[in-house]
Amino acid sequence: MYVITGITGQVGSALGKQLLAAGLPVRAVVRDAAKGAAWAARGAEVALADLNDAAALTHAFNGAEAVFVLLPPTFDPTEGFPEARRTIAALREALAAARPERVVALSTIGAQAARPNLLNQLGIMERELGALELPLTFLRAGWFIENSLWDVASARATGTIASYLQPLDRPVAMVACADISALAAELLQQTWTGHRVVELEGPVRISPADIAASFSRLLEKEVSVHAVPRNDWAALFIAQGMRNPTPRMQMLDGFNQGWIEFEGQPRKGTTTLDAAIAGLLLRGPA
Repeated sequence: MYVITGITGQVGSALGKQLLAAGLPVRAVVRDAAKGAAWAARGAEVALADLNDAAALTHAFNGAEAVFVLLPPTFDPTEGFPEARRTIAALREALAAARPERVVALSTIGAQAARPNLLNQLGIMERELGALELPLTFLRAGWFIENSLWDVASARATGTIASYLQPLDRPVAMVACADISALAAELLQQTWTGHRVVELEGPVRISPADIAASFSRLLEKEVSVHAVPRNDWAALFIAQGMRNPTPRMQMLDGFNQGWIEFEGQPRKGTTTLDAAIAGLLLRGPA
């Protein structure tokens, strides 16, 4: 049995579909019974569990050959990341009790960075789950190309997009969710001992200017990109409803200054920028 948390998200959903298409048994871990029904219709077993409920998670993980762990993103965390720590503790307790044959946990580029930033949540997850005596792989993925979904409306309406990644011509390690799910499916079916880190980026590194150029090609009109001044970030994020924008700003600084980076030699995905953006245009507002 392949147990998948986060199956209603971009990576988890693609992963579940891939495993089912390969004829493998899948158990979908969901909080919402209605969303579970959709997976049951596809042939998956469904387990209802909140990711902060260790007992429910233990039940969901029991009898698993492999478990895919995804920490729900908290973009506006309370100081000290108590939200993430609570979920991580429940996941650790459940995995220790259920003892699946192997675990793949989705992590991030820069999870090892010691400097304060939003991605420290994944570093905490790696340290806490790393204490488990289970075969465990941390899949560290680059910046999701799918973050550009937020740019679709402005690219279409105004022919311009905003970027917090700067300078605009600086390439960053990005990757499409399709490549993450494909590698996760591969790793879940492997056997290994101990703990390992596998890092993943797309076929080439991508700059904000490249993203604008991709929108231009696919929309068949000029789309430009402008840098949001660093001094404006805090006010903009607070206006959007954030209470604690500092970790997010620190993360962006890490990408822009180059200290959020891979530790080793990352594997390369195959999904091109244009292919990923084309998918976003199909999902985004017309």
